[in-house]
Amino acid sequence: MIPDITLNDGRTIPQLGFGVFQVPPPETQEAVETAIEIGYRHIDTAQMYGNESGVGAAIAKSGIDRGEFFVTSKLNNAAHLPDDARRAFDGTLKALDTDYVDLFLIHWPLPGRYNGDFVQTWRTLEEFYRSGRARSIGVSNFTPHHLRRLRAETEIRPAVNQIEIHPYLTNEELRAYNTENEIANEAYSPIAQGNVLDDPAIQAIARQVDRTPAQVVLRWHIQRGDIIFPKSKTAARVRENFELFDFELDEGSMASITALDRGEAGRTGGNPDTMNWVPTS
Repeated sequence: MIPDITLNDGRTIPQLGFGVFQVPPPETQEAVETAIEIGYRHIDTAQMYGNESGVGAAIAKSGIDRGEFFVTSKLNNAAHLPDDARRAFDGTLKALDTDYVDLFLIHWPLPGRYNGDFVQTWRTLEEFYRSGRARSIGVSNFTPHHLRRLRAETEIRPAVNQIEIHPYLTNEELRAYNTENEIANEAYSPIAQGNVLDDPAIQAIARQVDRTPAQVVLRWHIQRGDIIFPKSKTAARVRENFELFDFELDEGSMASITALDRGEAGRTGGNPDTMNWVPTS
């Protein structure tokens, strides 16, 4: 049974989901169909992944009521201006073939774009929330200073902050800020794009509990309270990533994994204070 996390707006989100980052659009529907068959009901996509329609097609084909799913998407970096964001959001609903998303995020703050004004973008997401077309709204890759600005200049707190978290980048300061402000921590790249799986400490723990290194790392996230959505196109691995709730890591194992933190040197993705990439097509 996958636990639910209660968000600051009163809604709940499954702690484990299925991510489709870097899943090619032609392969997305089949990948999500496999995940649904295994038992996943939380799907995380984004406009910039280009595969929202595959997610929507898989949900429709499943025959399972839409209300059983929790679907997240994220705003394209090229659509931060309010009218662009409105058009992009309409496009997300059309691609997903739904009249609402469960969670919609600003994908990146983009401090060097749009005059650094992500506040106007957030206010547009507030419109989506108030209309009910986004049941919850949040951010991704926001740091404390970005979040403090939103708190000072807008009305609705982000429900979640989706950030890079894994044993090589534990992101403790940001996780703590989110927790103190009742913003749920969502961890992307939860296994550091595979980089942590060969770590001797993690492999030793995996042998000790008779689990795979990936299961050990994902279980570490679960016990820390992170929301995770590992992705894989391999059915066996998708199932393996689902089987996290019939074992626990002891305090020593948890501490050993947390001690692997490398700070900024462990980051696999962009730095939110310098990442300003915008797609051109």
